[in-house]
Amino acid sequence: MAILPGVPRRVDSEIKVGKSSPAWMLTYSDLMTQLLIFFVMMFALASAMNEMQLIKLKKKLETYVTENRLEGYIGLKIDEKGLVISLREKLMFDSGEAEIHQEAKYILKDITKEIIDVPNNTRIEGHTDNVPIGPELRSKFPTNWELSTARATNVTRYLLETLKFPPGRISSAGYGKYQPVVDNDTEEHKAMNRRVDIVVQRIGTSLKRKEGVKKIF
Repeated sequence: MAILPGVPRRVDSEIKVGKSSPAWMLTYSDLMTQLLIFFVMMFALASAMNEMQLIKLKKKLETYVTENRLEGYIGLKIDEKGLVISLREKLMFDSGEAEIHQEAKYILKDITKEIIDVPNNTRIEGHTDNVPIGPELRSKFPTNWELSTARATNVTRYLLETLKFPPGRISSAGYGKYQPVVDNDTEEHKAMNRRVDIVVQRIGTSLKRKEGVKKIF
């Protein structure tokens, strides 16, 4: 084939072919991917099984509440934190005090029997309404922070020391007035906010302190 004057001859580019990865690296990569999938599936399965366990536990406690006519004293719900067992102030304490009623100790014993074998962490939370501490009690509890903290502490100590709850699975904190379940706009609503919550936390939830919490254990 003739080459026109002034037109450079085309030189075919060299195609460089890199070395392929060793076969063992491909096998190792596949193995790691399969292990990741396996652990994700196991975690999802464990979460689903634990959710069923919380639902079953809630139903058992609902039966207990109904049989003992405690509907106005104990609330039960499952939310993003886990199973929340709300114990109203009128069941647990005198107004403005943190000493647990003797009758409430029997109820705490019954509840602990149901939750102690569940492997989840448990958090004891103290809550109050938005009414400031009266002058006659300020020497003992300057604010609602101290009152909610003392109540959560006393419940936690009772579970630990008397009912032998595993210490590595329990923590407690006082929230004062800052996590109401309803607005503090009526006396009935204020009574609902004065409570101690026993939270059977979802699997994987740590016991680390959250912001805005006065932690005791």
